[in-house]
Amino acid sequence: MAQRGGRVARVPGSGLIVALLAVVAWEVVARLTAQSFFIAAPSAILAHMVDHAGLLWRAFAVTLWAAVRGFVWGNLAGVLMALLVVLVPRAERLVSTLALLVFCLPLVATGPILRVLYGPGEGPQVTLAALAVYYTTFLPVLVGLRAAPQGWFDLVRSYGRGRLVALREVRLPAALPYLVAGLQIAAPAAFLGAMVGEFTGAERGLGVLTVRALRALDLPATWSIAVIASAVSVLAFAAVGWAGRRLDLAPPQVLLAAPLETRQSRWRGPGEALLALVVTLVLWKGAMELFALPRFFAKRPEDVWAYMVSGPGAEAHRAKLLGAMAETLAFTAPGYLAGLALGAGLAVALTLAPRAAALTMPVAIALRSIPIVATAPLIVWALGREAAGTIAVVAVMIFFPTLVACLHGLARTPRAVLDLFEVYAAGRWRRMLGAQLPAMLPAFFASARMAIPAAILAVTTAEWLATGRGVGALMATVASTSDYGMLWSAIALIGLVAVCVHGLVAALERWVLARTNAEQLAR
Repeated sequence: MAQRGGRVARVPGSGLIVALLAVVAWEVVARLTAQSFFIAAPSAILAHMVDHAGLLWRAFAVTLWAAVRGFVWGNLAGVLMALLVVLVPRAERLVSTLALLVFCLPLVATGPILRVLYGPGEGPQVTLAALAVYYTTFLPVLVGLRAAPQGWFDLVRSYGRGRLVALREVRLPAALPYLVAGLQIAAPAAFLGAMVGEFTGAERGLGVLTVRALRALDLPATWSIAVIASAVSVLAFAAVGWAGRRLDLAPPQVLLAAPLETRQSRWRGPGEALLALVVTLVLWKGAMELFALPRFFAKRPEDVWAYMVSGPGAEAHRAKLLGAMAETLAFTAPGYLAGLALGAGLAVALTLAPRAAALTMPVAIALRSIPIVATAPLIVWALGREAAGTIAVVAVMIFFPTLVACLHGLARTPRAVLDLFEVYAAGRWRRMLGAQLPAMLPAFFASARMAIPAAILAVTTAEWLATGRGVGALMATVASTSDYGMLWSAIALIGLVAVCVHGLVAALERWVLARTNAEQLAR
């Protein structure tokens, strides 16, 4: 960096120099820690890629094609759900709850079930890729559809036009920047979903190669797949952003935020929760009966109830599942909190020292883009199979979305408020504590709600592939032994826990924002 006329100017080629230095440091650290069996040197990774170029390319093409199809279908479903909520406001809470419940289903468990349903082929890969992305598009698009100023809607009504005209002329243009932001988040997730689908019995793809590399403890192969997956995810992330800029779309005011209610639902509190539960059970059973799925692997709600509560051996089943869930939650909670703290803290640090963003953000994007199925075993190998490894996996999985959301929130601090602090000669920290942090809170809580499914995915994947404990390992074990009663019971319990935690975070969000707004009004 060089000073030109009081401004900071980038030295030509500085990015390449930084990248080369990072690769050299990576090589040195890998050679110094060769006995730890954690980091593969860039030279070893490159050699493996060259020696197995044909195999890697064919596997990559298979996984990419499944990810692309899942990306398209999942994002289409997310957009259609957001449109449904806007056109039928009373359906919002029900649709949002069902969407969250399905999104929280662990891929570790749904993968084997989809493999049985689809049989041979790429159906599970495409479906899991779609399931991994639809919610990350649904929420931003829903926010975007409501982001237009109220005056625009008043203008449409003044001309005697209805909801469809307002949707076409006002809401859809306002939602485009949010759609781009959601697609950027979804791009790495689609590739992850496709790889997880390949774990469940596929014959080709990077997921199959990952399983083989992990079983053989082939470190260069594992890192080669991680590098390929990270590269394609970063390129997809950048390509979606480039397309948004080419369309001349302004960045969204808030990347993720709690959907604003335009109409009060008649279902509130316990009644609302009961409605969502009843609809979920009806859809669950109805889908099974509609497609005449065998009860051997397609368990109905009453089958799960008998397995866990009223049937023979129910007490032993409950003890086994609840014990595994307790162990999983003991690792998930600290990892979840650590990831949120890391993301928010790094956003504050980069806002106070913006020059560090050029070096930090590429590393953050790379960590988020590498599929958790590749990073989880490596992190656990480095930190051990106890609490530290699993907590680190969860934190790495969720810190980047929190970082991006909090950066957006900090950047949207009203200019007039910042000018007021400057008039009183307030320092950077005073400005941060008094103005920017309150402006960041809605984005922080939005990322906290979005991080719940990511934390579940991270912890169950780590338990499945590396630690061999907790509900993730339990689901993998019972899937291989065809104990579908336990598998469906675990799915139901995880979904219930996720929805409850989401509700607690939402309640905390309302309480904190209400107190913050009251304090600001008092000032």
